[in-house]
Amino acid sequence: MPSISEITIGAEAAERREDVDYYEAYRCELDKNRLHEQELAFLRVELEKFKNEAAKAYILSKERHKDSALMSAQAVKTINDLHKKLKELDGAKKNLRDAYKDTINRLAVASEYKDNETGNHILRMSRYSVYLASLYGQTPEQVEEMEFTSPMHDVGKIGIKDNILFKNGKLTDAEFNEMKKHTTIGAAILNNPKSPIIECARQIALFHHEKWNGRGYPHGIKGEDIPINARIVAICDTFDALTSKRPYKMPYPIDVSCDIIGKGRGEDFDPDLVDLFLKNIEGFVKIKDNVDEEGEDEDIVRANFAWSERDKETGKT
Repeated sequence: MPSISEITIGAEAAERREDVDYYEAYRCELDKNRLHEQELAFLRVELEKFKNEAAKAYILSKERHKDSALMSAQAVKTINDLHKKLKELDGAKKNLRDAYKDTINRLAVASEYKDNETGNHILRMSRYSVYLASLYGQTPEQVEEMEFTSPMHDVGKIGIKDNILFKNGKLTDAEFNEMKKHTTIGAAILNNPKSPIIECARQIALFHHEKWNGRGYPHGIKGEDIPINARIVAICDTFDALTSKRPYKMPYPIDVSCDIIGKGRGEDFDPDLVDLFLKNIEGFVKIKDNVDEEGEDEDIVRANFAWSERDKETGKT
């Protein structure tokens, strides 16, 4: 199974671009995962069966002292079989988790497939989100989920027209309303999940544009009603968007990007997360530099810096 660090999307991928129904591909992957779930359910039934047999064997071994040797042997055999089934169950769980991760990776690739400029976006988003989740104190299991689900935040952009996605200038109100639909489209693609990993990805896709003050979209929820993983991704996605080249802007300098995020503290973003982000900005810059080995020098970025029309309009300047 490919890891996030093995995923690359760039000009070569764009040259061999084909018309692919990514939604149907996702459904096929989901069908495979459901087969794994059926296998896991079967093994759970078997496990319960062996647990019952072990209990019966133990009771019989106590009641029938004359046959204690025989009963003990039976109990040992049953317990050994139980350990074997537990091992099989662990293997099935790993296979199922790997299958979900693989599905998520494929969808993350699909969501960025049309955009040559954001080839490293998947990798940066994964590493930024993992770093901030770790700083926040999430468990290793939660951090691992962030690694594989955070790049799924924009999977719904598969359903947005190219003339809107790649427009150079400011979006009209109608175009922006269309762009906002990528959150609900992403949630629909990931709807009715059978796995915590997919549910985490669904929440991130749906809520990563909600704002701390309740003025975000699509639902206008606020504060801690916004799932923590979506709050983490919101900051990481904003930092990546600001410091990267986009169709409508050149990269912004690190200090300008940090100033914008700082101004959003308690308005756009979770204030505690903003404090953690700004306090550890060197770590985020190091991640960016490691991923973008051929990225522009910060002095060049500063020399070419100019506010985008979109940011002028939204008052970030």
